[in-house]
Amino acid sequence: MAHRVVVTGLGLVTPVGTDVASTWAALLAGTPGAAPITKFDPARLSVRFACEVKGFDALQYMDRKEARRYDLFAQFALAAAHQAVSQAGLEGRFPEPERTGVVIGSGIGGMQTYEENCAAYVLKGPDRVSPFFVPMFIPDIAAGLVSIRYGLKGPNYATVSACASSAHAIGDSFHLIRNGTADAMVTGGAEAAITGLTVAAFSNMKALSSRNDSPETASRPFDRDRDGFVLGDGGAIVVLESLEHAERRGAEILGEVLGYGLSSDAYHITSPAEHGEGAQRAMRLCLADGNVSPADVGYINAHGTSTQQGDVAETEAVKAVFGEHARKLIFGSTKSMTGHLLGGAGALEFAVSLLASRCGVIPPTINQFTADPECDLDSAPNHKVERAVDVALSNSFGFGGHNVTLAVRSWRT
Repeated sequence: MAHRVVVTGLGLVTPVGTDVASTWAALLAGTPGAAPITKFDPARLSVRFACEVKGFDALQYMDRKEARRYDLFAQFALAAAHQAVSQAGLEGRFPEPERTGVVIGSGIGGMQTYEENCAAYVLKGPDRVSPFFVPMFIPDIAAGLVSIRYGLKGPNYATVSACASSAHAIGDSFHLIRNGTADAMVTGGAEAAITGLTVAAFSNMKALSSRNDSPETASRPFDRDRDGFVLGDGGAIVVLESLEHAERRGAEILGEVLGYGLSSDAYHITSPAEHGEGAQRAMRLCLADGNVSPADVGYINAHGTSTQQGDVAETEAVKAVFGEHARKLIFGSTKSMTGHLLGGAGALEFAVSLLASRCGVIPPTINQFTADPECDLDSAPNHKVERAVDVALSNSFGFGGHNVTLAVRSWRT
């Protein structure tokens, strides 16, 4: 028996808000999250801005001892999980913990912890490496910590597939519930990779925007003059349940996960396959998995990173999959505001897709100044659009050729 899978909780910590309400309001208002870096002194770097999380207080979600022992990416995951679990009405009382699991993706894990301990080892010697180094930086620790906090004893692991990591996490969790392996899953992703080493690495490979003089306009997906993505931090967690499980406990249902498509480009370590061939297959597989007609899709939250090749390839892929209907839907990128959360991006954008369907409002793609004839679909340029959305898709693609598409819609019986 295939179970219907529903969403009962959302939690967000993002560059434009520290919870769902503040993030959603900022996105609809077209608020840019990019600003000069404050986490460290970026003076030596050629790129000196990013989309940092602002106003986050870890002590709202954990004590000081825990905060010292958890990397920032894990703190974001725990905070978002707390929000999602609370909204789902499951705080402290999961009915069947042995059948509830946790899958949380992160493309990099505890990068700040890694850098700090490498510096300690090189400059001060091996005795100065923290005994907590390994459990602080490994990408799976976020899933482990959430599992421990709530006593969840079902499937528990991390997905690591670069910028598709948290989309894989949600898709895997969806299938675990649909196939009957679990009744409920706490799933999503988190990343805290705004560090000197990471910024230098992405900058040196010419992947980042270099608009130091205008950070707020630097992330401009689909604009002709885009020059790279803007790095972002944050976390996004959702609670998924089988419909039977949610109804049995009287949960408020926010939406339904319909489909999950995943593919590989098998092409290049960083560049997308020509014409977005792998992205095309992921979208087609997702539609087939959810028995969704292309004509039912009203919104696609694009991977849309603001890179020259990626935006064109994804646009070509949408046109190939949706044909004439591509001109009727909105194909926008909220990375224009949040920046690119790497492994956390897919979960954030899945949540945005659900909210768009649930609220009947589609966030804008900001920083659209000059039209690009190769990226000519409707991205809701610089303005939100009030429109009923039946089904929304969320695309996530990662270095190494990983492609994921998720389909979601607001709840209806």
